Amino acid sequence: MTRARQSWRPRAGLDALQARAGLLARIRSFFAESGVLEVETPLLSQTTTSDPHLQSLSTSFRGPGFADGLPLYLQTSPEYAMKRLLAAGTGAIFQLCKAFRDGENGPLHNPEFTILEWYQPGDHHRLMDTMERFLEATLGAQSCDRKTYLEVFEARLGLDPHTASTAELEQAAARAGMRHPPRVRCPDDWLALLMSHFVEPSLGTRRPLLLYDYPASQAALSRVRPGSVPVAERFEVYYRGVELANGFYELADATEQRRRFETELEERSRAGLEQPPLDERLLAALEAGLPDCSGVALGVDRLLMLEIGAESIADVLTFPLSSA
Repeated sequence: MTRARQSWRPRAGLDALQARAGLLARIRSFFAESGVLEVETPLLSQTTTSDPHLQSLSTSFRGPGFADGLPLYLQTSPEYAMKRLLAAGTGAIFQLCKAFRDGENGPLHNPEFTILEWYQPGDHHRLMDTMERFLEATLGAQSCDRKTYLEVFEARLGLDPHTASTAELEQAAARAGMRHPPRVRCPDDWLALLMSHFVEPSLGTRRPLLLYDYPASQAALSRVRPGSVPVAERFEVYYRGVELANGFYELADATEQRRRFETELEERSRAGLEQPPLDERLLAALEAGLPDCSGVALGVDRLLMLEIGAESIADVLTFPLSSA
């Protein structure tokens, strides 16, 4: 019997399929009751993220007007297109769709996954309030803890992540028991390593944790709040050691966004990664005027894992990578 014939059955059982249908219904009900418009944007685009930590899957369209082929990217999130809608005046919006990321496969990752992304007026603290209500409505979580990035690093590793040197971060890893760390290039790489190995597993053990005030160097597409120690105005959601969501007080400065994109492309070049074209349409939308807003992306499959107690993302997918 061939492997294909052996693996024709879905991985997720009927209970998981029913739970997913119920979760999606609750998500849509939450936003309908809040007056948030559901939208759709393309999964295929001529541009993609320049983030050196995210790799896109690509293809090529051949058809009328593009005999030589038009390079296209499957989107890692619908963020760029949704911001173009926001600049056009849609008001608060949300989207449930598939997203795609190359090189990601494991207990919490599948290269194709379901994402929820939404945007609303106001800053990321107001969005965290909405996130609390969302988790109560969809997962039954009664309340959330809130801590800063500094607080969790001080509590777990006894260091200040905003000021620690590369040597201090390496020493912290050794004290925590890391004997043979992979090659890392900069403090942010060390922070990501320490976060994933020693901090994340202890986050949100009793109830969801909203973690905010990230290092300014990790701002991505968020604003940076100035001060003696500038911080990125963003947050992440953790529950039972699982990263559920990533939210930003959205950067609206087109010039600064272009500078960040160009810096990321330089990092990709040094790492030998593909150089995707800049999303000039997004930058034009920012120049036209992005409303004061915050946005968040949430992994729906991970949310479902928490709801039914699944240990692997494959257990909540009909056909994960191994049987797709």
